[in-house]
Amino acid sequence: MVDFVDETGVGAFDHWIDTDGAIWAELGVFDQPAFAFINDDGTVEVNVGALGEEGLTERLQALIDS
Repeated sequence: MVDFVDETGVGAFDHWIDTDGAIWAELGVFDQPAFAFINDDGTVEVNVGALGEEGLTERLQALIDS
């Protein structure tokens, strides 16, 4: 995860290491790769599958703008 954070420049966001899968199970994620985006109001949006740099940038920008 450290390499991912460094490579994508998303260090300002919280990141969780879910070693036992409890967080993913709570969010209903059963496939990897997957991203869970949590809005300020607590709404969770899960994206299953790769996003790529452009897709990740767009999702993060949407969270910043919201």
